[in-house]
Amino acid sequence: MRAYEDWVIEAEARGVKISQVVCQNQMEELEQSEQALFQRMSKNLRVMRESVEAGLSGERRSLSGLVGGDAAKVEARWKKGESLTGGLMSSAIARALAVAEVNACMGKIVAAPTAGSCGVLPAVLLTVEKALEVVEHDLVLALFTAAGLGMIIAERASVSGAESGCQAEIGSAAAMAAAAAVELAGGSPSQTADAAAIAMKSMLGLVCDPVAGLVEVPCVKRNATGASIALVAAEMALSGVKSAIPIDEVIDTMGLIGKQMPCALKETAQGGLAVTPTGRRIQADFL
Repeated sequence: MRAYEDWVIEAEARGVKISQVVCQNQMEELEQSEQALFQRMSKNLRVMRESVEAGLSGERRSLSGLVGGDAAKVEARWKKGESLTGGLMSSAIARALAVAEVNACMGKIVAAPTAGSCGVLPAVLLTVEKALEVVEHDLVLALFTAAGLGMIIAERASVSGAESGCQAEIGSAAAMAAAAAVELAGGSPSQTADAAAIAMKSMLGLVCDPVAGLVEVPCVKRNATGASIALVAAEMALSGVKSAIPIDEVIDTMGLIGKQMPCALKETAQGGLAVTPTGRRIQADFL
């Protein structure tokens, strides 16, 4: 079973980024050239950009009427200089909502690692891109860092809400985004691991309780909070704050918690917010 810490050791021994280790690993495993892998990842980045733009237009509404337009509201507020959290955080929140809204409206997104958590990674990456004036090549490389961590999470635990709750979806996405953000900001491979661990630890035990069984409430807004947690974790790691528990142990713990979590709290819409009076009313109205 692969371990992220092994990649950290290899990257630091070679004096390269985690993304370069992941890319080399995938070249060997998939028997594809670096150019071919970059082309595929560049396409993913392009779709991410398009989904952010589509969501920020404020024009889309989900079939249920529960989702749509919130990303545009957040963007309008921070562009007016009224943001409580500052432009960087507010723009990340808006972008995360945007992509998640596009998903809920049946638009095209990149599942990163899942459709339900699709807003976290693009929100963080594209926000850091603007803040630090990151070049396209480095942004694509950072996607390899995120993808590599996602593969390890899927192998050691799960990225499925139906199997391990929302901690496996939003929690994994936040960890992936935190690691990628650290790399973009010039952090070390070990700092990407610390950021990922801090982010995932902050979401352990998060249940999957979609109201009316739809990937809308509370899923869309959790993308925004996941993006925020990723940026907070990245900032701590870049400052030299370390995770007391290594990332691979955090991942294993998330998987164990998922096994201990009752089925009612794993995407069945039989527990949590889905069975509140309002949740039941929404389900009855929709059905």
